[in-house]
Amino acid sequence: MARQLDFYFDCSSPWTYLAFHAVQPLAAELGAKIAWKPILVGGVFNAVNQTVYDNRSNPNPLKQAYMRQDLAAWARFLGLKIIFPPSIFPVNSVKCMRGALVALDDGKLVPYATAAFEAYWGGDRDLAHPDVLGDIAAAAGIERRHFFASIDADAFKARLRANADELIARGGFGSPTIFVGSSMFFGNDRLPLVRAALEAT
Repeated sequence: MARQLDFYFDCSSPWTYLAFHAVQPLAAELGAKIAWKPILVGGVFNAVNQTVYDNRSNPNPLKQAYMRQDLAAWARFLGLKIIFPPSIFPVNSVKCMRGALVALDDGKLVPYATAAFEAYWGGDRDLAHPDVLGDIAAAAGIERRHFFASIDADAFKARLRANADELIARGGFGSPTIFVGSSMFFGNDRLPLVRAALEAT
């Protein structure tokens, strides 16, 4: 049986930015296919993980300081630039993530998501702004008119919700969430366990 992992993601998550870049060489090394699953993580939080909002409104200063240090260390380890927090955080990523579905259909998910992650986490650009979205689409080679018409279409709205519902039904509660078969792994730092699960298949 061919190896596969399911990667549920939202470009608004810093840990997902890291995992997105780290999971691709891992999958390539092990000959695993990545099934990309764009979601709107805010919808997942609203349904099953509302404590995220409590933590944001009442952050623990010690945990907050460590998280910034940890993000910076991971970014250095992976050779990535990360700005945390960006000027707009959290960001409204709904149209960006619908756009990821457009890119997926066009066979351009990886360049699209790469451009989106780099725009927000590397360039401090607002993923909700039409000009930014247009630049991301252009970087992936997606025609602008087709892109903007698609992200406002009911079909793409429904598919984004369906992916989030699917993640919740499988026990997920945030981004990034990776599945190898029925085994779930949450977070960038679980990639060694993803490797072990893939090697066991």
